Amino acid sequence: MDPAGERPDVILVVDDDEDIARFVEFNLRLHGFEVIHASDGQEALEVIERQRPDLAVVDLMMPRIDGLELTRRLRADPMTSALPVIMLTAKGMTVDKVHGLSAGADDYLVKPFDTAELVARVSSTLRRNKEFREVSPLTGLPGNSRIRREIADRVRSGVDYAVGYIDIDRFKSVNDRYGFVRGDDFISALARSLHRAVVSVGLPPAFLGHVGGDDFVIVCTPDQVRPLTSRVSADFEKAADALYDPTDRERGFVELKDRRGNIRRAALVTLSIGVSVSDADKRFTDPLEAIAVASEMKTVAKSQPGSYVAVDRRRRVT
Repeated sequence: MDPAGERPDVILVVDDDEDIARFVEFNLRLHGFEVIHASDGQEALEVIERQRPDLAVVDLMMPRIDGLELTRRLRADPMTSALPVIMLTAKGMTVDKVHGLSAGADDYLVKPFDTAELVARVSSTLRRNKEFREVSPLTGLPGNSRIRREIADRVRSGVDYAVGYIDIDRFKSVNDRYGFVRGDDFISALARSLHRAVVSVGLPPAFLGHVGGDDFVIVCTPDQVRPLTSRVSADFEKAADALYDPTDRERGFVELKDRRGNIRRAALVTLSIGVSVSDADKRFTDPLEAIAVASEMKTVAKSQPGSYVAVDRRRRVT
């Protein structure tokens, strides 16, 4: 099932053997999955066009389009290239497993298989696929849905927590001056600085996520906010300085041309950090509300010079 509880995962079972298809469908439904069925690869492509399953369990040997060809076609189409596929293979046919994995299958099940193995492989493949999709390719950090789940877990546990929303001031000036490749270096530097800061505050472990671009989120205890933000601000400014060209670094600004050809100056990058705190005085029960308030406070931090941390001091009116 989907960990967020939004809807059951949809599993497409592709097998021309009705008995096996019914067995797979019954057991997957028993464990909370929604199941749709196709009798061969051709029908599967038609079904996938109409419905977007979360995973496909595909028999190797089928009429018209077999499992290998179906998997190859799924991998070749950008709309289905990330669809996880579990291949059903005959017992002892090692060559079939190799061919299936070579065609792009994520895992395989050897027939006959038992219910526990079926459910375990489907669940683990779905989990791996979702974790992969949620990770930023640039920083390797978890993304938006994982950030929301982290906050939701803290809400459920009833502990006090803080959410920090971080971004780089004048980041556009870096991209405009040096190009997006150098810009990515600044984002990676911030990710490393945040990671070092998270490690430095010790237990309980703080959480670090990457919303996208130069936007990051930290989730920690309220008393970890000050040491964490102080560490990351100093660490990042030092790391960012090393990424500027020596001339720009020494004079403390970059020169940029606007659309009319006029030269303008942009100061070196700093950080703006907005923080929302959920405690006895103000309790957030919705992850999105906690993130929204932190984002609002980040806008307040933007109005201040240098790296700045703005903490929401408002208390809930009762």
